[in-house]
Amino acid sequence: MDVRLFLALAVTPLALLAACGDDDASTGGDQPALVISAIPDQEPSELAAREEGLADYLANELDVAVEYAPVTDYAASVSLFRAGDLDLVFYGGLTGVQARLQTPGAVLLGQRDIDAEFRSVFISGRDTGIEPFDEVAGLSALKGSRFTFGSESSTSGRLMPEYMLAEAGLDSAEDFAGEPGFSGSHDKTIDLVEAGSYDAGVLNSQVWEARTAAGTVDLDEVQVVFTTPTYHDYHWIAGPDLDDQFGAGFTDKLGAALLALDGSTAQEKEVLLRYGATSVIPTEASNYDQVEEIARELGLVS
Repeated sequence: MDVRLFLALAVTPLALLAACGDDDASTGGDQPALVISAIPDQEPSELAAREEGLADYLANELDVAVEYAPVTDYAASVSLFRAGDLDLVFYGGLTGVQARLQTPGAVLLGQRDIDAEFRSVFISGRDTGIEPFDEVAGLSALKGSRFTFGSESSTSGRLMPEYMLAEAGLDSAEDFAGEPGFSGSHDKTIDLVEAGSYDAGVLNSQVWEARTAAGTVDLDEVQVVFTTPTYHDYHWIAGPDLDDQFGAGFTDKLGAALLALDGSTAQEKEVLLRYGATSVIPTEASNYDQVEEIARELGLVS
């Protein structure tokens, strides 16, 4: 096993249990493996299937060994990237900002087509009396409810929703029934609201749509009450030293391989389907200026 993959998995014993790299992608020898990862924002088996599919694609395109290293929380993905144990990470808007601020020379490579206009959805239990609404101001209806965000570092499950709640006049520390929860993932947020553990919650729209399409949400128990305005969210960031590890121009080749994902082959279609996208498109750091500004206001970056 690549030593950097071992270090990534050694962050926690649970990560070792979750490891499921592709033996075919690891060819051994002197050349290092490209270690990819992603923030753990959904059910681990779904995340692993998605990332291992991308690993296979990149291994074929770049002729290098590619290994997927799961991490157990958002902060670990940022710290491991900073330490050089992760080479390519699929970040949310906030964690991407954190990673670039903490890792000078990190390179933003691209985003899914859906990330240029991403949304969150606020959901509620149907028996709570919270009715759907169409404007940010309607979020005031959540005052006094038992409410959960996703991860504390989630752009779509915490950062942008917190900002919009404030626009509606709500202080999340004071205006809910008790302190808000932090479920840790978008899938978990759905499950907690559906079970009645919380009256309402917020998650990214892509996970909601995927879960409802798969029939794994009881729509008799939980409903969408508000879909937010759009913002930029997920994107891929490469470490600053990949050309030193894999040869001159490798970072550009990696970026080109990602941007070539357009569904023109069966493998590409499968990879993109798991990401909920139809293509990968260019992006730039300025697209995340709003995310960084809000994060500074909330004390999530300094």
